[in-house]
Amino acid sequence: MFGLFQSAAPAYKNLTPAQFAMALRQPGAVLLDVRRPDEFAAGHLPGAVNIDVTSPDFARRVAALDKTRPTYVYCRSGARSANAATQLTKAGFGQVSNLLGGVLDWPDKLVR
Repeated sequence: MFGLFQSAAPAYKNLTPAQFAMALRQPGAVLLDVRRPDEFAAGHLPGAVNIDVTSPDFARRVAALDKTRPTYVYCRSGARSANAATQLTKAGFGQVSNLLGGVLDWPDKLVR
């Protein structure tokens, strides 16, 4: 009864830009940019795959990814990627991490 008013902790990890950058170095990591294609084209993290979380086929497209690989998700500010991270964990992805602050807080140059 007491737990009804407490929100459950997310099943994914929120990482600072420094933690996110270090974690991306592990072999087999999947980097997922969940912004719109036009945002992705304007600049993204190197090696990122773009799947728009607001797209109607988001669930179908991420289902094609390997759920056993560590998956790192980001967007512009961290809000859409938190939404995407929740969807990924509900879809059975085992290791999901979200970039806090999104690309707005990313210290390195983005690529096109």
